[in-house]
Amino acid sequence: MPSEPVEEYDAIVIGAGVSGMYALHHLREMGLAVRVYDGATDVGGTWWYNRYPGARVDGPGSPFYCYAFSDELMKEWDWAETQSEQSAVLDYLEHVADRFDLRRDIQFETWVEDARYDEAEQRWTVETSTGVRASARFLICAVGALSTANMPEIPGIHDFAGECYHTGRWPHEPVSFEGKRVAVIGTGSSGIQSIPEIAKQAAHLTVLQRTPQFAFPAGNRPITPAEMAEARANWDALREKMYAHGSGFPFDPYPARSAFDDTPEERRAHYEALWQRGGFGFFLDLYSDIAISEEANATLADFVREKIREAVHDPETARKLMPDHFVITKRPILHDGYFETFNRDNVALVDLREDPIECFTKTSVITASGEHPIDMLVLATGFDAISGTMLRLDPKGRGGVPLHERWADRFHNYLGMTVSGFPNLFMIHGPGSPGVFYNMPLGAERQLNWIGDFMHVLSERGFGAVEPTPDAEDAWFDEVVGIANATLFPRTDSWWTGANIEGKPRYFSAYLGGSIYYQRIADVAGQDYPGFRFEPLQASGDAKAS
Repeated sequence: MPSEPVEEYDAIVIGAGVSGMYALHHLREMGLAVRVYDGATDVGGTWWYNRYPGARVDGPGSPFYCYAFSDELMKEWDWAETQSEQSAVLDYLEHVADRFDLRRDIQFETWVEDARYDEAEQRWTVETSTGVRASARFLICAVGALSTANMPEIPGIHDFAGECYHTGRWPHEPVSFEGKRVAVIGTGSSGIQSIPEIAKQAAHLTVLQRTPQFAFPAGNRPITPAEMAEARANWDALREKMYAHGSGFPFDPYPARSAFDDTPEERRAHYEALWQRGGFGFFLDLYSDIAISEEANATLADFVREKIREAVHDPETARKLMPDHFVITKRPILHDGYFETFNRDNVALVDLREDPIECFTKTSVITASGEHPIDMLVLATGFDAISGTMLRLDPKGRGGVPLHERWADRFHNYLGMTVSGFPNLFMIHGPGSPGVFYNMPLGAERQLNWIGDFMHVLSERGFGAVEPTPDAEDAWFDEVVGIANATLFPRTDSWWTGANIEGKPRYFSAYLGGSIYYQRIADVAGQDYPGFRFEPLQASGDAKAS
């Protein structure tokens, strides 16, 4: 029986979220034949999956959490709130797909089950869940830094017979909490966003807290028509500020001021003003040494703990909610009434550090202190972040070596986009890049623009394949880790350091240099790509890309 024919493209993109959508648009504009595969039923990636109650942008937000490449998009799209809810972001991405006719080159409900490099042909071949086999010279992995759900392995959890949902895989149909006894495991971003919403409806809510969190007022508010008009009128200047700022948003430079340049009274007044204003701007106007000095960090941590005590009426509950790590060294979380939720009569807090889970039954969760009957379990347990989805894909490079072998000890890469032994493969928001520390739509654009230029150079010069050298990867590792180690971030267990996944390499794998990263990759291009090994185009290779 003849095998299925292989579809041929210049580039295959895996993922139709924010990064994959721009990859398709940009590479098509370059004149390339591109195919995108995604397991969802439509575009959106993270914003397609994360539909849990309270889900919204918990970063600097709208109207600048958006694509920057199109003036028309800025002119024609109105944002309603500073922290847009999930449905609004998804509406925007669907509009982008319509505006640029993206869906015609995307195959939905299709998982890439195998991706391997053919050294003789200098091409990648993928096999999909729908039986399609496709080949391309370039493989673009826009698989998402936060898309592989972390499913906890707790004794008896699979025996639980009630409703069970992971926040990162929330049903598309409405979920009712009315009259139900609900338990939520996890108090990261999705837990802190969803817990207040669930508490408003549930008969009883048990919060199973693994780690207390520092959380800050969201300060969400409507965006006025005048504000949208001002953003549009000044879009060129604002975009330049986005390029220059370390977070990728149009803010002024970080203040070059120590927490100890002010008196205790002045410092507290500054924190109070930021707290009352709310929003992610809180972190952008902090003192410059909060992330590098234990003493400076403690001034902010103590301030937030004081705010928790003020918000939570019961002193014992407030005690359990007290974080003991360095503030902002876990993902900063914006909340809307999270701490106040624990004043409700229908909400109970279980601190799993003091009262650990022993097992689940069909109808309850049992902790050391006793049994908690529940009808529904919500897993706000986060993701195998940054590297997890690349490892789930597990492409096979030269010699058939799978990525999980290459990454057994650490996430070897150069510039956060390329991996030695995996020619012509590019990652978006992978380990070694700013990723989640930067405005992700803008970051994806900037990485993909660099990749597109690199692809053009390869074809123009008659090269068939390119990959980084191991020495370049080692130097990049030293740079990434060196920047991180100058801060307090690596000293806290977090998903940034891989501490939430058993057996995962433990180190801070994101590039903390912000906009410096984009200057670094521009310098590499300007210096004719040092650190890369080029291979001539084989006679059987495909030289379509231009």
